[in-house]
Amino acid sequence: PVLDCHTSHIAVKFAELLTKIDRRSGKELEKEPKFLKNGDAGLVKMIPTKPMVVETFSEYPPLGRFAVRDMRQTVAVGVIKAVEKKDPTGAKATKAAQKKK
Repeated sequence: PVLDCHTSHIAVKFAELLTKIDRRSGKELEKEPKFLKNGDAGLVKMIPTKPMVVETFSEYPPLGRFAVRDMRQTVAVGVIKAVEKKDPTGAKATKAAQKKK
């Protein structure tokens, strides 16, 4: 599946289904469900295959909305509740950044 968030289109892996949630009340219905059907709401942990820039919906709404597409069909839409930020110091420096040093 591909995660579309603002202008990014990056493949993601669904790591785990955390909870199934009642769409109307927001209350938790089931912990660690085996699957979510069409029309269900849930909290899901996703891992992108490449680094991407996102924020939580509460901090910055435009970078906190997403859609997940698979085989050109939208399979999920939602908002980002939490982000696990990685330390960028381990990333490769670009040629322009190396020239500045």
